[in-house]
Amino acid sequence: MRRDVTNRHDVSLIVRNFYAKVRADGTLSPIFDSVISDWEPHFEKLTDFWEMNLFGGKKYSGNPILIHQKTDVQTKNGISPYHFGNWLNFWFATIDSRFEGENANVLKFRARKMQTVLMVAIFENRQKVFSE
Repeated sequence: MRRDVTNRHDVSLIVRNFYAKVRADGTLSPIFDSVISDWEPHFEKLTDFWEMNLFGGKKYSGNPILIHQKTDVQTKNGISPYHFGNWLNFWFATIDSRFEGENANVLKFRARKMQTVLMVAIFENRQKVFSE
């Protein structure tokens, strides 16, 4: 039976199951594996990020836009809308496999918004790099 996301443990479960899918995917794993060598701190940081996005507070510190722009440069502009689509599909499938309700929907809505923000930032950064 599915239920709503209610606490950090639920968010951590989503993050860990989501990244299990990402790491098994032939299109996404090379990108993530090129920049993440120690996954446990990454799981905690992303749990902080999504917990903050869902419940508020200030646990997360970082700059996701800059990190994704740097990752795109490191992968020689290897991040495409296709990758973001796969990422979002895995996120939705992970949430939907165990959760439903208002908070589950908020996590999906914010991921969709984050996908758009990051994709635009990556492509704007490419234009900046090419014009220098």
